[in-house]
Amino acid sequence: MINEKGKAAKLASYQLAQCSTETKNNALINIADLLELNSDKILNANQKDMAIAKDQGLSDAILDRLLLTSERLSSIANDVRNVVSLKDPIGQVIDGSTLASGLKLQRHRVPLGVIGVIYEARPNVTIDIAALCLKTGNAAILRGGKETVNTNAAIIAIIQQALKQVGLPETAVQSIDNPDRKYITELLKLDKYVDMIIPRGGAALHKLCREHSTIPVITGGIGVCHIFVDESADFDKALSIIVNAKTQRPSTCNTVETLLVHTAIANTFLPKLNQIMADNQVVLHADADAYKILNSGVANVFPVKDEELRQEWLSKDLNVVIVDSLELAVEHIREYGSGHSEAILTRSLLNAEQFVNLVDAAAVYVNASTRFTDGAQFGLGAEVAVSTQKLHARGPMGLEALTTYKWIGYGEDLIRQ
Repeated sequence: MINEKGKAAKLASYQLAQCSTETKNNALINIADLLELNSDKILNANQKDMAIAKDQGLSDAILDRLLLTSERLSSIANDVRNVVSLKDPIGQVIDGSTLASGLKLQRHRVPLGVIGVIYEARPNVTIDIAALCLKTGNAAILRGGKETVNTNAAIIAIIQQALKQVGLPETAVQSIDNPDRKYITELLKLDKYVDMIIPRGGAALHKLCREHSTIPVITGGIGVCHIFVDESADFDKALSIIVNAKTQRPSTCNTVETLLVHTAIANTFLPKLNQIMADNQVVLHADADAYKILNSGVANVFPVKDEELRQEWLSKDLNVVIVDSLELAVEHIREYGSGHSEAILTRSLLNAEQFVNLVDAAAVYVNASTRFTDGAQFGLGAEVAVSTQKLHARGPMGLEALTTYKWIGYGEDLIRQ
């Protein structure tokens, strides 16, 4: 089964690579329109998945990722339309020069070919990936989690209908419906047809892909994100940013998980933090020094464990650690961070510059929420993933991250001397 999907996807990718921007955009517009026209069908399928997930006792974080509403579906359809408005990177001349030999050499941006994406409990990812892959002339093989089987089936059927209506191969976007994990392993070995694997899920999924794939893997999407509040920070503005970074949508990978507070302001800042976290139903997990200050307030506070500093809470839980300096804040991030998104709240230009230079992450912020690490927020349109590695793509992966390039040499009957 997997081999046949791979073969069909590769053939579809050849056709997509030759498509005009107009044809690809027409397909995307058709997908957006059909998603809205068939919203009842998609939402009914999603309710089946939600009911099963609740019966299985899945966490609130997973349920939030799984849930589709009419508002969310409309927003997703509009994200597809936004991809239409983005510049098509395919065919772009990246750079070029004429060599001493007379050879005119250029680099042209081209599709990767076939993208395999493995993800969990996120039906919106199905649409995001399809849109970005189609815009860049790539075919896609999708393997969603078992939690989304009904929702994904409904979405894929609509996408394939849209493709067929504009004359593109339905096999340009395929899914692996069988939840058996053996099909993941088979997909990871399909290097004859698949050009890149993108896992979107927990650490175990990323580990599985890195260890078993014979195809290049883009890893990321695990966000143990930090905010460092230095001694010069404006308390009210800092608290507003922290509330946004923790509570706007706690189940996302760009949500802050650990707050680092400079010891010089801890005694005055942490009581204010305690109150506002209690107001927002956030549970605090504090190191020994922070616990002494926070435990006398109104928020729920627990001693933090080392393993909790290394994990994504994906919920209204926040670690709080007191540090004696910016250098120690950076050391903590190096030890516990995942290379996703880190931030400093400061009024010191020197501290801001030092933090930006020392912290190694895909996105680093000064006086801004970590929640901005997102393809749409970065102006990239819908994203296929957030890469925390350094080769080929880093941070939110938009259109250009799904392309490669080829060298093209133009000569006038040239031979090498």
